[in-house]
Amino acid sequence: MEKRIKNSFLRGTADGIPIALGYLSVSFGFGIMAAGAGLSVFEAFMISLTNLTSAGQAQGVAVIAGGGTLLEMAAVQLIINIRYALMAISLSQKLDKSFTLPHRMMAAYGITDEIFAVCSTKEKKLRPSYMYGVTLISTLGWVGGTFFGAAAGEILPASVTAALGIVLYGMFMAIIIPPCRKEKSILMVVVTAAGLSILCKYLLSAVSSGFAVILCALAASLVGAALFPRKEEED
Repeated sequence: MEKRIKNSFLRGTADGIPIALGYLSVSFGFGIMAAGAGLSVFEAFMISLTNLTSAGQAQGVAVIAGGGTLLEMAAVQLIINIRYALMAISLSQKLDKSFTLPHRMMAAYGITDEIFAVCSTKEKKLRPSYMYGVTLISTLGWVGGTFFGAAAGEILPASVTAALGIVLYGMFMAIIIPPCRKEKSILMVVVTAAGLSILCKYLLSAVSSGFAVILCALAASLVGAALFPRKEEED
């Protein structure tokens, strides 16, 4: 039993290495961003350790830097990260019977887009030890990159940190461009959200950055649903 658990953990760790390497570079950009917003290395480190959500963390730092309220922070995080709940529900169908409630609660911490993608492709049922292996190595990459990015942000010149700060936004562009090229509906939603964001920035400056994200996301989703309704599948 112990050998099987060990092998499962090592397989998870091996599958998580590419994720960790990707996280290392992206979270370096988040660390730079956090340092630029006035957060200490320890604060940036703790945000990454307790969250594991690139977009959520980026917007969270924006809310903090803008002096937003806790309500604003909660609403932003709910809208940005609610997809993880859907991923967890989907992944629950692939869990081994050894996944008791405590194991499920611990594994939920590490459900990210990339970890979900890796785990969902596995043909066999997932064991807790496998999930822990993937999550541990991925978390080390994310937290490590944040630490070094935040530390560099306090040392490097402003011109260098400004250039390195675009890493996180580059990742977001890499995520949205491929689906935009395939689906007109996604392109419309992205363009609508971008346009509304510019509108809030220059014409509705009284709206805080956190609530601007909420308004833009909801409005763009409504536009997409109205223009490109999904037809119900017939039985």
